[in-house]
Amino acid sequence: MSLDVVYYAMLAAFVTHELDAVKRHEWRVLPLTSFLPERIGEQVFIWIHLPLLLAVLWFGERDSTMDGFRFGLAAFAVAHVGLHWLFRKHPAYEFNNPSSWGLILLTGALGAAYVAGAAL
Repeated sequence: MSLDVVYYAMLAAFVTHELDAVKRHEWRVLPLTSFLPERIGEQVFIWIHLPLLLAVLWFGERDSTMDGFRFGLAAFAVAHVGLHWLFRKHPAYEFNNPSSWGLILLTGALGAAYVAGAAL
């Protein structure tokens, strides 16, 4: 399997996890949005994904930044598993089902595979 396929699979898993994150009210857990009123926190969480996804798509395809950006996103996918592990006891944490954890772990595993493949 090519490194590009691993990257795109990781990206697809990440985006799917973010869809799940809206259902699971992740803004209630994140330090930058948890203090906001419910409706505002939800909207900030959703709308912040527009520039984030634009950046991921843009920098992940630019010849001058592609390799470093992809490596960084893959490394974050691994760290992201750890963040979910740390926040799992938070009272507002709702990723407490096999589907949500499957997406989190799949994203991390694909990120680890990308990092390992890129390091060779």
